[in-house]
Amino acid sequence: MHRFHLEFGRFQLDLGSRACIMGVLNVTPDSFSDGGRYDTYETAVAQGIRLAEQGAHILDIGGESTRPFSKPISEQEEMDRVIPVIQTLAEKIAIPISIDTLKSGVAKAALDAGAAMINDISAFDQDPAMADLAAEYKVPVVLMHMKGTPETMQVNPDYDDLMQEITDYLAAKAAFAISKGILKQHIILDPGIGFGKTVHHNLVLINCLENLQALGFPILMGPSRKSFIQHTLNKHTPGETKKDPEKIETGTLAAVGACLTRGAHIVRVHDVARAVTFSRVFDAIRNA
Repeated sequence: MHRFHLEFGRFQLDLGSRACIMGVLNVTPDSFSDGGRYDTYETAVAQGIRLAEQGAHILDIGGESTRPFSKPISEQEEMDRVIPVIQTLAEKIAIPISIDTLKSGVAKAALDAGAAMINDISAFDQDPAMADLAAEYKVPVVLMHMKGTPETMQVNPDYDDLMQEITDYLAAKAAFAISKGILKQHIILDPGIGFGKTVHHNLVLINCLENLQALGFPILMGPSRKSFIQHTLNKHTPGETKKDPEKIETGTLAAVGACLTRGAHIVRVHDVARAVTFSRVFDAIRNA
């Protein structure tokens, strides 16, 4: 596996020598996995501290749901949800905070509040000003492949060559980022599990993830609690997995292990405690 060293502000991340765990904090009422659990300032701050204490290396905070068929919210509403939380957590935790947003205005406010990374699931497609912002602030950016928008992406997604189309898209986006002044060592690529992909597409994507290593950038994968896990389990236990979050979390760990085996540097998860325990044993074995 390729190894990378990221330096940004007061933070450093060594990627490849161990699994890097990105903890998810959805400050939303309608996220597909945990909507409403952390949609107040108090619950969000408490969960952010908890994820850091459990061993997350990065905390990814989002204020707008990007589940399939979700509708966008205003910039002001998104900022109202996330900025107070970021301001508080930036003073209370020692790990970098990533802002998960499509809007450059939200990203700028988040960076000014203490965030240190940008996670843009549209890879600058929705708001081209995001690239200039990332270059100006000299922060790492996660650029993700998505077919369509969250509102349309799961309407019969189709590919002539899944891996080639994703690879070409991410290569072009990385080249564009560099042309805008973003440092090559600050670019992280995410092939976008569940974003404009069928269950089969997601399984193939994980299985063929090694294809993306040739691009020469760190790879982030976000399989956590995605519907392809539930659908895969439903083949064997029809109707049971929706009622059994434990099975979904176990399935998530299987996907995390497959992602790490095939070249992922960062895995984005909801259950940080489980992922950290899993990754410590996984890393010990592969580094023995």
